[in-house]
Amino acid sequence: MTMHDLSNLQLGIRRSAEMAAVFMIGDGLLGLLQPRRHVDLWRSEVEAVDLLVRPFADHPGRRRAYGLLQLGAGLLLAATLTRRA
Repeated sequence: MTMHDLSNLQLGIRRSAEMAAVFMIGDGLLGLLQPRRHVDLWRSEVEAVDLLVRPFADHPGRRRAYGLLQLGAGLLLAATLTRRA
């Protein structure tokens, strides 16, 4: 692997981390602002998917708390990312 390849790989990892941060921030905000609607949208007949949101069904306060955690984690992740030449 050349230095150029390594640099491109590192940039790709940082971009992926930024995308994850953006997702966490957006999902956290939706969970804070519209917890019932957000959980309802993610409910599914697919058991594996439904398992992820089931703990938040009929518990908007729990979803808001998780949303706050997601928002904070996303902002922290985004703040740590820098572009290097």
